[in-house]
Amino acid sequence: MEAIDHGSCVTGKRVPFLTDPAQLIDEVDTFLFDVDGVIWRGGKIIQGVPETLDMLRAMGKKLLFVTNNSTKSRRMLQEKFRSLGLDISEEEVFASSFAAAGYLKSIQFPPEKKVYVVGEEGIEQELAQAGYQHLGGPKDGEKVVATGAGKKLDFDRDVGAVVVGFDHYINYYKMVYATLCIRENPGCLFIATNCDSVGNITDEQEWPAGGTMVGAIRASTAREPIVVGKPSTFMMDYLANKLRTATLSVFSRYPCFAGRLSACGQLWSATVIIWSVLTVNFTTFLGRPWPEPSGRFDRPLQNSKLISYRTTISASYDLCDRFNISKSKMCMVGDRLDTDILFGQAGGCKTLLVLSGVTDLKTLHAPENTTQPDFYTNQLPDLLAAKKGGAV
Repeated sequence: MEAIDHGSCVTGKRVPFLTDPAQLIDEVDTFLFDVDGVIWRGGKIIQGVPETLDMLRAMGKKLLFVTNNSTKSRRMLQEKFRSLGLDISEEEVFASSFAAAGYLKSIQFPPEKKVYVVGEEGIEQELAQAGYQHLGGPKDGEKVVATGAGKKLDFDRDVGAVVVGFDHYINYYKMVYATLCIRENPGCLFIATNCDSVGNITDEQEWPAGGTMVGAIRASTAREPIVVGKPSTFMMDYLANKLRTATLSVFSRYPCFAGRLSACGQLWSATVIIWSVLTVNFTTFLGRPWPEPSGRFDRPLQNSKLISYRTTISASYDLCDRFNISKSKMCMVGDRLDTDILFGQAGGCKTLLVLSGVTDLKTLHAPENTTQPDFYTNQLPDLLAAKKGGAV
């Protein structure tokens, strides 16, 4: 582990080292944790993490785990947590595999359409649980495509979406099949679980991650994907909606709030509908899709029929603010600047970078780095100092 230089700055601003974990914990109600590089590294749990999570739960903190790992479903991740001695419920886990299925649900993807998977079992499980037909995945890992004069590959014309994630079994057959579906099936969506360039596939080295598979399909189709994993705000919107639902269930018990809540909800719904209609009409007039609201993270849509949904997200009222759920009381803890920290910042949360994964101190303090967390520390168990009443 590199020595900490508390005096280093990034682009002229000081990046604070977390010296008082007790204060941070006191200011936060909900912690969002990345998994690889934060909870474990290469499948091996980081020493001190179980005690840290136990301490936070004992303090009444809500814990959620938000990962770009698409190779596993929520259920599979829950099993991995338990194999490492961590009692985590499926409801506390949000994986990019789940986000892909959730996105299709949110846009009312036709159930008669199929999804081609460049990825692994995690994506397949989440799609099946959401009720979608899928093909591809690991079973296409040993298939080959014949090349030469007069050769072509037959593909399913009912594929309406291609989901690309990390794939141990990536091959030329899958790339050809995915490319044909996206380029030749009208309106076929190109969805990426994430665009991570490298990851902690082992605890010794960083290896190519899901972004390399996405990059191959992006190049062959000349299309930009709809990214549903971090740093896209799709999962943050989902988490905020869960908080909104929980808050509504409390408000519904008190009639004095119900009327006001109903009136506000009706007014907002009307505003969103009007805005969506105007956007769709404007889109039709111009003959091209309206750009994504947060262009820094999300990619342009390829199907104008989805505009109304995306406009609802872009015009979106702030769920947390509207229902008095302060995002400043949430903290995203991760090891990557380009996904975890940007994800937290996009959602208005506090951010804590740990140096136990992809990002090292040199990268954090590099002059070209413009992504600055609120705090950084060596590893998650540094929070244990709060239990001891001391500083890191």
